[in-house]
Formats: sequence, C-alpha cells, structure tokens
Amino acid sequence: MVDHWIRFGTSLAVWAFCLTVTACAGVEHKDTLPTVASVDLARYAGTWHEIARLPMWFQRHCVDSKAIYTSRPDGSIGVHNECLTDSGGVDQAEGVATVIDPKTNARLTVVFDNFFARLFGSSRDGNYWILALDPEYRAAMVGTPDRRFLWILSRAPQLEEATYQRLVEQAKRLGFPTTDLIRTRRPTS
Repeated sequence: MVDHWIRFGTSLAVWAFCLTVTACAGVEHKDTLPTVASVDLARYAGTWHEIARLPMWFQRHCVDSKAIYTSRPDGSIGVHNECLTDSGGVDQAEGVATVIDPKTNARLTVVFDNFFARLFGSSRDGNYWILALDPEYRAAMVGTPDRRFLWILSRAPQLEEATYQRLVEQAKRLGFPTTDLIRTRRPTS
C-alpha cells in the first residue's frame, strides 16, 4: 500500500512538472514596455472617448465608453469611467490614478472603488501606461505592461483613420494582440 502511494506521489510530481514546463514553454519574454517621454497631467485631464480596446472583463457589455480625468489637490487623478451597455444601461466606475513614475508622469496605477479592486489590489508597477500621446493631447494610447489590455482614446467621439491605423501599428510593434482589438467608434475621413 505504501509503495502505491509513493508511485502515485511520484507520478503526480512528474505530471505537475510537465504541466509547468509545457505552460512556460508558450510564455514569451517581452521587453519593457516604453511609454511617452512626458505627460502634462493638467493637459491630460478631461474627457477621453474610447475608440478601440483590448477590454478588461468588466467592459464586456460596453458599446460606447468614455473616461473623465480630473486633477486632485493631492496630485492624484480622479477617474470616472462610464459606458453605455448593449442593453441600453449605463455602467460607471470611480477610481483614483496615482503617478508611479514622476520623471515622465506616463506610468500610473489606477484603483477603482469596487469589490474587485479591494480584493485584488493594484499592480506595484502600475496598470495604466501612456504609450502614445499626440502633441496637442487629442489622441492617446494606453496599455498595461503585461500587454493584455489596451485602449485607443480620442478627445473627440471619432478619430481620423490615419491616426487610428498609426496607433494600431505601434501597438502591434509593442507586442499587443491587435487582431483582438474591439473598435467601438468608426473613423472620420
């Protein structure tokens, strides 16, 4: 009987090792995700319309989203996200963004006031990296350093097609799965 349990334990250990090696074999090391050189947070504040996204699970029913950022006295950024859902309702979330890279202001961590944020916390490295920002602060691209989530944003409800394509190409070069992008707004000419 003891021999049976030893064989079982050894088989289980070998199986777990093989599973781990197989899972890790598909993981590809990615370079550090570059951000923009500098962000003026006062200029960045305001309303941004979502043009496309690699969504987080809570956006699965969103058909029209926007974010409103406000400067706070303590130097953090107030975050108000809202989306029109596919059922016609409106989902909203309130959060706070804190700069974790004061040299550029391009890497922030955002914590939303909801159950999941309290349960899981936020990333020590930040989860809101500004990857592209035009000089006039009219278009931006934001992603997570693990390259799972991405948002293409515009001050206007639409974005010129050439600007959109340029941002998608940049995201692809950075290692984001751009074929999975959900485009929520149609372009202007």
